[in-house]
Amino acid sequence: MQTRTVEANGFRFAVDEAGEGDHLALCLHGFPESRFSWRYQLPLLAEMGYRAWAPDLRGYGETEPKPKAVADYLIDRLMEDVAALIDASGARKVTLIGHDWGAGLAWAFAANAVRPLERLVIMNVPHPAVMNEHLRRGNWAQLRRSWYMFFFQLPGLPEAAMTANDARAIRQAFHGMAVDKTHFTPDVLDRYARDAQRPGAMKGMINWYRAALQIGGKMRGPWPVIEPPTLIVWGEEDAALGVELLDGTEAYVRDLKIERLPGVSHWVQQEAPEKVNAILKAWLPRA
Repeated sequence: MQTRTVEANGFRFAVDEAGEGDHLALCLHGFPESRFSWRYQLPLLAEMGYRAWAPDLRGYGETEPKPKAVADYLIDRLMEDVAALIDASGARKVTLIGHDWGAGLAWAFAANAVRPLERLVIMNVPHPAVMNEHLRRGNWAQLRRSWYMFFFQLPGLPEAAMTANDARAIRQAFHGMAVDKTHFTPDVLDRYARDAQRPGAMKGMINWYRAALQIGGKMRGPWPVIEPPTLIVWGEEDAALGVELLDGTEAYVRDLKIERLPGVSHWVQQEAPEKVNAILKAWLPRA
C-alpha cells in the first residue's frame, strides 16, 4: 500500500492505493474519519484484483486546499470530486464503497448515475430518502440520536468543541462508541485527532453537515432507483443511526442485499474488519 497525490477537480487528494488494474474500488470515508479508516479493506480489495483507492475527501486530512465556504460542501460539489477521482484513475470499471458520510455521498452519486458503477457498497448510513421519511414521520428516537447534526449548525462553536484538549471529542467519538475497542488503540486515535487538527480541517469536516441542512442543494431527491447491485453492511449497535432506518430501502434499489452485524458499532469496517472483509469477499466478484 502506498500514498499518492491525485490532482482532480482543483484539489490535491491524498490517496492510499493498493493493487493495480482497470477496475477501481473507490472507498469514501465518513466523519470524523479519513482515508486511514479503510486500512483493513484495501489489502483485501487488492488481493481480489481491484485497484483500491481511499482518498482523504474534501476538507479532510492531507487533501488540499480546504475550502472555507459552506457552499463548497454541497452534495453537488462533493459528487464532482468523486467523478473527478474516477476520471483521474483512468479505470474502465468502478465499484464504489462508502461509510457514514462517504456512504451518503455514494448513495447520491449512484442515484444520480454521475458515472457508471459496477457495484455499490454502503456501510451504516441509510438511503437519504429513507432517512428523510423517518424524520418526517417523527422518528423521535432518531432525532435524539441526531442531536449533533443540529449542534454542528452553530458557527465556530463545534470546531472549538471538537478540537479542544488535543481533540478529545474526536478520540471519544471512536473509542466511546465502539463496542469492541480493540482496533481503536492510542496510536489510531492519535491519527484521527492529528488529522482533525490540521489547519482548516475541522471547519471543512463540519461544513459537510452545514451544507446538507442549510443550503438549497439538500439531498432531497427526486431519487431514481439505483440499478447496480448494492450491498449494505450495518453494525447493529450504531449509537448514531437506528437499524430501523434500513426499512424501505428496497424501494430505491433494484438489486439489494443487506448484511447486519450484531454487537458491532457504527465504525463497522474498523471494528469488525474480519467480518466485513468476509462479506465483501463473498459478495464482490473478483476484478
